[in-house]
Amino acid sequence: MEYSEKVMDHFMNPRNMGEIADATASGTVGNPVCGDIMKIDLKIENDIITDAKFKTFGCGSAIATSSMATELIIGKYTAEALEVSNKAVADALDGLPTVKLHCSVLAEQAIKKALKSFYEAEGRMTDEFAEKFKILGEDEHDHGDDEESADEHACCLHDD
Repeated sequence: MEYSEKVMDHFMNPRNMGEIADATASGTVGNPVCGDIMKIDLKIENDIITDAKFKTFGCGSAIATSSMATELIIGKYTAEALEVSNKAVADALDGLPTVKLHCSVLAEQAIKKALKSFYEAEGRMTDEFAEKFKILGEDEHDHGDDEESADEHACCLHDD
């Protein structure tokens, strides 16, 4: 499997790793069966994300996407951060191997889960915002019991 220099850099030198003790919002996503679990903490002041930290249990791609996701959202308004997609995370890393794209989806979901809790706590959840959180209802790691599903999710073996 070939990784870009940016993926390797964010894996070997992750940015913003850790926790925020007085986080405004947090989001944890993943699937323990697969092995990828991401937690993102946000510090939000005047609707701007002033800090973001992550803790990730998973493969190198999961760590790299978490690191990049935090870099993409720090300094942004919450509504701007809500627009960060899994494609934006993967593109910022100069791509990911196809079998590792699920890691960028988890990064998007972690951001959105934290922002969802923020909007709900602030009483700011609207139908328009709720639409943006639909990805949280999708289980990207539903492995099922069939052979095809196991092959499709060989990404979760973490052999990188």
